[in-house]
Amino acid sequence: MAFEDFKTKQSVVIVYTGDSKGKTTASLGLMVRALGNRWKVAFVQFIKYWGVGEHVFMRDIRPIYKDRLYFYKGGKGFYQAGELSEQHVSEEQHKKAALETYEEALKCASSGDYDLVICDEINNAVHDGLLTEKQLRELISGRAPTTSLCLTGRNFPAKLTKEVDIATDMKKLKHHFDDKFLANKGIDF
Repeated sequence: MAFEDFKTKQSVVIVYTGDSKGKTTASLGLMVRALGNRWKVAFVQFIKYWGVGEHVFMRDIRPIYKDRLYFYKGGKGFYQAGELSEQHVSEEQHKKAALETYEEALKCASSGDYDLVICDEINNAVHDGLLTEKQLRELISGRAPTTSLCLTGRNFPAKLTKEVDIATDMKKLKHHFDDKFLANKGIDF
């Protein structure tokens, strides 16, 4: 097939999933590329309410990008993840926070105001039962025609793969956490 036989799409849906590191990092790289092309980007983060490096980065670059970068931090932390879970947060509070974050993501994606909407860790919220697969499908189908969508997190529902354009499964080959080493600041968060 010759290069001129290829077409372009007005927008795409991208998934970064899998059991390894790099899903949020990949979405941040996508954000950098989009901003570098003068796109308007909304970065909607599920789960991570505690301080992580990307929050400081977002805070520091938002004055540069002004209305071209919107950041929303939602969620109440890890849900049912053993010692990593936030013990003082009820299931109802987790679900309420996930729904509020979902509604923000849907508003951004359907508005037509953004060229790219990144929903970081939304796949986890669906897998954990905080959101439904139906809601995820509605987010995908309800986005504006010119808005690309990036969905990150473990356990993206396999049956929805046919509804996306690009899907990457981050597969762990080795991680020092398995040898009982904690996450490293600047690398893992």
